[in-house]
Parts: sequence; C-alpha cells; structure tokens
Amino acid sequence: MPHVGVQRGRASSRATRTVAAIRTVASLRSVALLTSGVLALPALAGCSSGDDAAGALVAPQDIGAAPRPQVADGGTLRWAVDAMPQTLNAFQADADAATTRVTGAVLPSLFILDQRGRPQRNPDYLESAEVVQREPKQVVLYKLNQKAVWSDGREVGAPDFVAQWRALSGRDTAFWTARNAGYERIEKIEKGANDLEVKVTFAKPYADWRALFSPLYPKDVTGTANAFNDGARTKLKATAGPFLLKAYEHDKGTLTLARNPRWWGRPSKLDELVLRAVPRDKRVAALADGNLDVAEIDRSAADRITQAERDKGAGRGAEGPGLAHGVDSALTPASALRSWAVAHGSDEERAEAEARARKQTREAVARYADEQTGLARLAIRKSLEPAYTQLALNGSTGPLADERVRRAVARALDRQELAEIVLKPLGLPARPPGSHLALAGQPAYADNSGALGGQDTHEAQALLADAGWTPGGARQKSGTGTTKAGSKASGAGADGDAKRESAGDDGTYIVGDDKAKRVRSSPNLYSLGGAKVGEGPYYADEEKPAGSSQGREDSGGGDDRPGDNRPGGSGPGADTHVLAPARAAALQEVALMRQADALDDAGSGHRGAAQDEAAGRSEHGTGRDAHRTEAQHKGGAPGAYAPKGTAAPGAGGPLGKDGKPLNLRFVLPSGPGSEALRAVGDRIAQMLRAVGISTEVSKVADDSYFKDHIASGDFDLALYSWPGTAYPATDDRPVFAKPEPASDGSLVVEQNYTRVGTDHIDQLFDQAAGELDEDEARELVRKADARIWAAAGSIPLYQRPQLVAVKPNVANAGAFGFATPLFQDIGFKKSDNAPKKPEK
Repeated sequence: MPHVGVQRGRASSRATRTVAAIRTVASLRSVALLTSGVLALPALAGCSSGDDAAGALVAPQDIGAAPRPQVADGGTLRWAVDAMPQTLNAFQADADAATTRVTGAVLPSLFILDQRGRPQRNPDYLESAEVVQREPKQVVLYKLNQKAVWSDGREVGAPDFVAQWRALSGRDTAFWTARNAGYERIEKIEKGANDLEVKVTFAKPYADWRALFSPLYPKDVTGTANAFNDGARTKLKATAGPFLLKAYEHDKGTLTLARNPRWWGRPSKLDELVLRAVPRDKRVAALADGNLDVAEIDRSAADRITQAERDKGAGRGAEGPGLAHGVDSALTPASALRSWAVAHGSDEERAEAEARARKQTREAVARYADEQTGLARLAIRKSLEPAYTQLALNGSTGPLADERVRRAVARALDRQELAEIVLKPLGLPARPPGSHLALAGQPAYADNSGALGGQDTHEAQALLADAGWTPGGARQKSGTGTTKAGSKASGAGADGDAKRESAGDDGTYIVGDDKAKRVRSSPNLYSLGGAKVGEGPYYADEEKPAGSSQGREDSGGGDDRPGDNRPGGSGPGADTHVLAPARAAALQEVALMRQADALDDAGSGHRGAAQDEAAGRSEHGTGRDAHRTEAQHKGGAPGAYAPKGTAAPGAGGPLGKDGKPLNLRFVLPSGPGSEALRAVGDRIAQMLRAVGISTEVSKVADDSYFKDHIASGDFDLALYSWPGTAYPATDDRPVFAKPEPASDGSLVVEQNYTRVGTDHIDQLFDQAAGELDEDEARELVRKADARIWAAAGSIPLYQRPQLVAVKPNVANAGAFGFATPLFQDIGFKKSDNAPKKPEK
C-alpha cells in the first residue's frame, strides 16, 4: 500500500518537508491506499516482551518453514513489490513498504518482531540491551556484537548512534525527516566502557526505547544533511546485513540484493534476491509466466490459483476437457449459436465484425487457459496481516459530530458478520478485533469493545431518538437536504441522479432511495456493431413489432432480402440499397436464430443462475470484460435497477431532524482489488438503514480516495486500514490525538482522520510512553483503547487477510504475519535426491 505521509504541527518552512509519526510495517504492502486499504507507516519500536496474557494467535504465519539444512545453497529469488522504492532512507516521507524490505535485508535492526508482534533482541547485532538506570534519568546500555561491521570494514559503533540521533532529533531543520518520535527525548549518547558499548541517556523517560535505531544507518548517511536528504535515495555507501545492494535499475523495475561477503551471521542461502516492481493487476500474468517466485496477491488472484489447482486435479484444461470458467464462461449454447449465425449470415459487415470478435475470443480463451496452467504450479500461503480495517466516522461536522449518532452507527453494526464476509471464504478465522491498539496475541491486547457495546438495533434507535432524529423529522419542502462541506448534496433528486448515472458504475447511489436507481446491463442482450443480434428482419429476442414489413416484398418487388430494416439496410424506408447475399444464407440464419430462441426457452429454468455465477467470477479476474467476445452485452434492460446489495426502502422511511433527513456520505474506493471493501460497505449501508440511517455511497478513484477524501475530511463514513504495531504508545498517539486548531483557523489532525479525540486519551498515551514498568504501560494502553471505543470515531471490523502466492519449493517466505523476515534463511527447498552438504 502506498505510503501515506501526513503533515504534523503548524505551518512552517520545515513543515513542508515534515511528516509526523509515520510507521511502516515490513509485511505491509504499499497501498495505496487503499485498494488494499492500508495506510502503511514506517515502523517504530517500543516496549513489551514475554507476556502471554493476550492468549493464542488467531492465525499463525504461513511461510513454508524449513530448517536451514533443508534449504539449498544458492539461487535467485524474485519477489514482487508494488513499485520501485523512491528512497532507501526509511526516515523520509516517501519511504514505503519496498524501502522497508530493502533496509530489513541490508541494514542493522537492533530489535525484530516475533510472530506475536513482540520485540526481540537481534543477536546478530546486540549481545544485550537494557535499562540500567531509571533515576534521576533513564539510561539504556547497548552492548554490540563484536563481529558487527559495515561493508566497508568499519565497526558498527557509537558514532553511528550519535549521527542518527542528531539527524532525527528535530533540532536541526536542515534534515528532511519524516518523524522524530523518541529521538527528541534523548539527552546524550556516549561510548561505554569500551568501543562495543553505547550508553544512551534520556531527558524524559521513554518506554518505547526499543523502537530506536532500527534500522541503523551508517554515519556516512546520517552525518550531514546533504547525505541524509539526497545521498541514500537510490544507493547506500555502506551496509551491514546478510545482503548488500548490488544494483538499482529503475528503468527495468528491479532492485538486486546480493549475498554480503562480510556478513558475520548465518550465511544467506540465496545468492541474490531480486525485487521486481509488478503492479497488482499484472501479477497473475507474471506468476503464470514463471517470472515471480513470491508475490502478495488479492482475493481474485487467489481464487484463480485455487481454481487452477482444482482443474489440474480434475484433468481439465490443457490436454483435458475445456475449463468451465474464464473468458467464455458466460456464453450459453443459444448465444454461441447466435454468434455463429451472425458470422456466417447474410450481413457481410456484421459477419466480418463477428468473425473478428470470435477470433479475439478464441485468443483470449487460449491465453486464459495457458495462465491457468501456469497458476496451477503455485501455492497460496495465507495468514492474517498485522493490520485491521475500520469504519471511520468523521466527527468534525454534520450529524456525526454528535457522539450519540456515532454510537448509534456503531451499535447498528454486526461486526462478526462483516468479518465473515471477508475472511470466511478464505478459510481464515473471522474474529472482529477488540482493540484499536493491539491485535490478538500481542501482550497489550484486551477486548475493550464492551466500552461501546455490541450490535443492538433497539439501542441504536434509542440513541438516535435521544439525539433528536425521528421518523417524522425529515418532512420538508421539495429540494431541501443536508450537505456537508466539500461534499455533494445528500438528498439526490432526479437531476442529480441523472448526472451521477452518466458517470458510470463508480458513481453515487443512495441506499433506500427509489429515485437513485441505475440501469443494469442485461445478460440476455447481445450486441454487434451497435445493433442487437436478431434485430431487423429476425426478432430473435422479442415479438415482431406491429406494422413491420418484415418477410414481405417491398414496393419495388424486392427479393426477400435479409437485413432490409436494419440501419443501412435495403428494405422499405432504408436509405441505402445493398446487394443481397444468397437466399440460402439468409434462410440458414433465420433457422439458427429460431434454434437459439428455443435453447433460451428450454434453459430458462437454470440459465439465470449460471450467468449470475459467471458474472460473479468475472469480478474475480476471469477477464471476461477484458476481451471483446462474441455476442457482447449491450445497453440495459427496460427499467432501472438499484446497485447490487441495496436494501429496499422500509416502512416509515429514514429519520430526520429539523426538516433534514439523516443521510451520511459513505466514500469507498472503486478500483480493482477493492471488491471485498465494497462488499463490506454495501452491507454496512444495509445495517444502517435498518435503524433509519440513509447512506449516500460515493465510489471514487483509488488514487484520489485518500488524498482528496480521507485526509481532507470529505466524507462521513469511510473504510480504510491501519497497520498494527508493537509500540502503540508511540505509533498510535498521532492516529487518535485530539485535533487542535492552528493559528490560521485550520484543524491540525496529525493522522486522526476521524477528527474525534479527547484530552484524556492524549494523557493516557503520554503516560504510557513514559512508563518504564511494562505491565503498567500496557494497562495504560488498554485504558486508552477503552476510551477510543467509547468515543466511537473508529470501529475496527476485521483483521486483514494476507495472501501470498509462491512457488511450492520456496522456503521461509510467504505470509509472515507480524514476524520480521529472516532474509538469510529464505531460499529454495532441496529436492529429495539432492546431495547432502554440511550446514553453513
């Protein structure tokens, strides 16, 4: 997911380059947003270790774990990233998930995370690290691994710590830093008893001290502002990890890491690790062609791989029977017969166009079958991503500024059902998160959702009534409605609807509004060259219209030519006369069209369900709409259809207050890969309508979803995700901080896009960040979370699925969950007959 940077603090010359409190979780993809919907933020570190009070993991990691002796030495592994990293400096605003992957393989991380998201000392760099003094000031003593050296031969030591602290402390505005959390609390850094000891003294206590110096850059990068700002964007002067940077080829979209010959730890199993920039919508093809070994994928790609495995097991495709899904899966015998009839029929222009379409379809079918053959050679590794998707409620203006309305929205939701929509089809546990600040299995986790309460329709209605929203409150004069600053009118009239309809399927509709309906393409209508097959002389899909001159000779004693009444035909009233083909071809077309009609009638009992199923498959990557196939769909059936999943209006209608209806603008991304998010959004809209809340659903382009809507506050309701963290006292404070007014009258929200916060929540975060007793710090975090639930600005719905396609022989890579990848252990499993070699 793409990296999202949010400016913090008041406007200043430095603020234009500053992004506050951004986290990046190594396993999080770049999203963007939010197709995946995650706001990826640079990883900070923190406190806590060894507490099992939170219970077992909901889902373990799935990485094809193999002991090192079972992993072959050598080889090149190709790993997909969303895009080439714009910088290799993880502390800059445009750092992203690809940046994190590179730095994790080539730079020191003093603490890494285990499967439960707990920081653990990394023995490759640290012999020990502990708080050795609390009063009068906190002092942390790091004892470094004596073998740790940079790739230029220099020891990793105190000068590197000092340079990084000065660059990130915020005191020198010449350094373009994205965050300084924790570093600004340091008072001084000095060498300990010897060169392998580093002593850090804090001016203020800092519980999340383990978050610091990971990654650790050489002083060559952090020593000067020029080197920090520009010197580490596409190269690193020195590294100190199991891999080193070999080549950065932006034009080719590849970044190559090679085994570090100076590495003192367990040798890397791979010779090279190549990161390839492959967009999400191109990954299926790249995987099928064998050009990738590891790639994070979405639900639609996973469905195709699963189907390919089933087809292979059943002997379908390739040499066996054809596939029952894919490009031509929606074609019925009747539509195929019509297509053949047109291609061999009486109208030469239509026949030529249909022949081209049929050829393109055959080519698309062949490509799809070849891809399925390649996908059958892959495996899917799945777990739960360390991130949760939430319903965000904008509490800055409008009805949601009233906390009673926000709570009513929350009480209307069946979070268990929403989690099951996304996770159950994948075979993953569907347990709604009970915390905003920790995920199940983490030491700080506790289910605090009781502070708000579970799904309760009557309670939601009572809250709305208490806030003054009643069934009779929406009575108003025509044309009045509620609007939100920067948003469209919530009540859509016919004109507004027509404008939105013309924008296409990614427009706006109002759940429960009869007027906001749009025409749906009918699966029974097929077009070619702008005319419906069977139109003209042969009305295959409808009754012959009264007064038609079809089948009779024209006034000039014509010859019963087919196509007389088509545009450009030669029948009565036609502007142009053409030479007619042979009578036999015309009669054959008539006969075939009638047979097609008979097939339609005979299959009417089951045809609709089959087509609906095929249509559903197309949304998961069958590519049906990507190719122009025979008998293409056209236009829409008579009448209008509400979007799929829209609930019918209930008796009594929506609620209102002071002549204004209770209508909330629900913004969702429209791009591919967001199908699950939209399905959840549609179901939420139905749940809200059950308590009298109308929603205006606006589907917007992915590239504008966050910047133009979430960050700017142009929404009432929205779905997006936050990454989990081992260090909530530091990382989550800006996400839930109380917005503060700036000198220019604007609102400084940091990363709190719901604009809902309290002084008490801020105080609990501050106390937790300064509490060195780990148990007490966790208790403060839990108290803060309970307050966040009660404020009802953010409703966690489900932990996101993590799906990774791999070649089956890939070892120790896949769905990592919270755990930090151990790059030196990643490789390819040995074949059963491979010769045994001594373990390195």
